[in-house]
Amino acid sequence: MSVTKDLFALPKTKKLATALVTIQDVSLMQAFLRDIMTEKEITEFSNRLLAAEMLIAGNTYTDIAEVTQLSSRTIARISQWIKTGKGGYARVLTILEAHHGHILPTRD
Repeated sequence: MSVTKDLFALPKTKKLATALVTIQDVSLMQAFLRDIMTEKEITEFSNRLLAAEMLIAGNTYTDIAEVTQLSSRTIARISQWIKTGKGGYARVLTILEAHHGHILPTRD
């Protein structure tokens, strides 16, 4: 079996996912993320989420790369995950939209 298939069967990865879903306070989540990730990692993950939102909204790779500074290869991977992945990006963005409206900047 592949590592990816079993990834969240591991107690440590399941615990991380559980911790993330348990935190309901934005300031606590920000503190937690800052403690477990570098500033560069936080920026990278934020840019990936923004890229997913922009892809779903129909923006071009060029526009997305300009706004996020992600490589076209990373944008292509995100696009592929949106199309054939587990559906996480689309579901999370739908939840964010329902609860908070557009919280990520998009290109006008």
